[in-house]
Amino acid sequence: MADFVQTTVNKTAVRDLAVPIASVTSFNNLIQSVIDDNPFGCVGYTGADGQPVAAVVRNREHYTAKVNFLNGEGKRVGTVSIQSPTIAAFEANAAEVMGNAALEAAMGGEAVRNAPGETYYAQLKCHDPSGDDYYVTFTRKTVRISSYQDDAIRNAVEAWADTVGSLD
Repeated sequence: MADFVQTTVNKTAVRDLAVPIASVTSFNNLIQSVIDDNPFGCVGYTGADGQPVAAVVRNREHYTAKVNFLNGEGKRVGTVSIQSPTIAAFEANAAEVMGNAALEAAMGGEAVRNAPGETYYAQLKCHDPSGDDYYVTFTRKTVRISSYQDDAIRNAVEAWADTVGSLD
């Protein structure tokens, strides 16, 4: 019988944020700054299809808007959560729910956006000069580094995060 032989050691590290990222705009600005500024020293490469791949790319993302419905006494009588693939869809979908009179009537209360309950998720794929791909995943409350092998990658992300006030 053949044995499994370990070929790589992939690691994961997470930083819990003391204060959640305040808004989807702040979140997007943070993500875009990583893509634009490439603070981890990632490098572009040529993909299997022969096409160039940027050093840092959005691998996946989703945003969840929350709307509560409050009755005349301020009691929550219903809630709607809408997960959207982009920030534009997140904002458009939330606005659609907020402005939907038929939904308000069916719920029996006024629509009120629950911004503190909303969630944001963006995973960036980074290509290290060593050739390894790893992921940096941001949520409102955490930053996670995954699928890395060399601790120098974690050290580089951590050193950068230490300079970003919203990531304390």
